Amino acid sequence: MKRSLIFRWLKIIIILYCSIGIALYYLQERFLFHPQKLSGTHVFRFNVPFEEINIPFNDTDTLNMIKFLPPDSVRKGVVLYFHGNKENIERYAKFAGSFTRHGYEVWMEDYPGFGKSTGERTEKKMYEQGLQVQMMAASKYSRDRIIIYGKSFGTGIASYIAAQTNNQRLILETPYYSIPSLFSSYAPIYPTGKMSNYKIPVYLFLQDVNYPVTIFHGTDDGVIPYRNAARLKKILKPADEFITIENGTHHNLGNFDQYRQKLDSLLILR
Repeated sequence: MKRSLIFRWLKIIIILYCSIGIALYYLQERFLFHPQKLSGTHVFRFNVPFEEINIPFNDTDTLNMIKFLPPDSVRKGVVLYFHGNKENIERYAKFAGSFTRHGYEVWMEDYPGFGKSTGERTEKKMYEQGLQVQMMAASKYSRDRIIIYGKSFGTGIASYIAAQTNNQRLILETPYYSIPSLFSSYAPIYPTGKMSNYKIPVYLFLQDVNYPVTIFHGTDDGVIPYRNAARLKKILKPADEFITIENGTHHNLGNFDQYRQKLDSLLILR
């Protein structure tokens, strides 16, 4: 009797484990991305000067990008800003002012399926499109005037671009070690390395970045746990920085003087 009860509970546990695992696998795209599409006729309205451009890649893939412009006609350089996994450029436009007031242009693209950008979204395609944006920047600015900035999900794309190209600096806000390791933080009992369709190994990319890296992360981050990002410390070069913001969450680092003062100092370096 007792033995049959044990087997019954074991069967239930196995069924639950497999059912949840299957659901996680097939729903991972929904967990990872929360885009908001915009029609091609949508009119952007921002409180700073900007220019909208569309970059066609083929019949189905078009990358929509906004160039936020500083008030001064003399430009210090450009910040290539790779945003997070929610909505579209309109959600992140408010952060452009942190850079434009220092004389930098801010080029902010939407990933496929976000905003006005079209086409199927894949890891490879996001890398390729990010590289195309960097090439455009490099045709206008010298390497020491290009900053790569990644926020949340965008830290992975930014790190890849930084590893493949020469720029002034890489800045990461709330990064992750890799997508499988991040999933593992939420579902540690599953083989996330094999289940994850997206890999984005930030830890590997950082090893190939041969110029300064600055990382910001809050200790109270409930989206990308601090312990996950902290694993990147062992990858960093002696000149790199990992800046811990006590009590900082995933969404409020910009409210801390520590973040603002450090970012300002980096942008004033030139």
